[in-house]
Amino acid sequence: MPAAESQTDPAVTDPSSPARTPRSVLVTGGNRGIGLAVARAFAARGDRVAVTSRSGEAPEGLFAVAADVTDSASLDAAFSAVEAEQGPVEVLVANAGITKDQLLMRMSEDDFDAVIDTNLAGAWRCARRATKNMMRAKHGRIVFVSSVVGLYGSPGQSNYAASKAGLVGLARSVARELGGRGITANVVAPGFIETEMTRVLPEATQADYRSRIPAGSFGAVEDVARAVLFLADNGYVNGAVLPVDGGLGMGH
Repeated sequence: MPAAESQTDPAVTDPSSPARTPRSVLVTGGNRGIGLAVARAFAARGDRVAVTSRSGEAPEGLFAVAADVTDSASLDAAFSAVEAEQGPVEVLVANAGITKDQLLMRMSEDDFDAVIDTNLAGAWRCARRATKNMMRAKHGRIVFVSSVVGLYGSPGQSNYAASKAGLVGLARSVARELGGRGITANVVAPGFIETEMTRVLPEATQADYRSRIPAGSFGAVEDVARAVLFLADNGYVNGAVLPVDGGLGMGH
């Protein structure tokens, strides 16, 4: 039986090749933390990279637009600005997210709704807008940034966990719906990553978290960025969940 034809994008098979074609990349919530590391990783390879933030502030070397992922009109304007600057979005990294942690019995409906609307519905809005041009081009890569919490669960984070788990169903539905049009949709599920958020945790809390991770340490934002690049470069990985958690989730 002949071997299956590789679905890796020819233009990105060898990132160091001078013949590599730059792509138009959009990273939501790309002004800090994981999103910024992902944006810089794409930019370092020569891609045209735009990031969204609520303020529209641009990290050095990146094009930035203001966007509210809970507002379709705001997103449409942001995508239009990116398209005018660097062409239709070929790679979307849906990373924007918030937390509003509270125990189940004390969590308000407003806090539950806000997290779902930003983390899950916001990612859906981004994907819907991005695929408008991806379908026309018959090519596109969508990577949703989820969390080990979405698969593993976490006390006091029922809203956050639900939103991040929902991204798996969203990605797999998009993969089945649009896979035949050259569009892939995958999920990266980071665990505990060294960011501003984890650095302010009490040392005892950090030690407790580390004790649960087989790797014995937190990950780096660059670890997540490399996982995103892999999914953006591979056309035959579709509907997958790629953990970047040091073994914490163990396949959940």
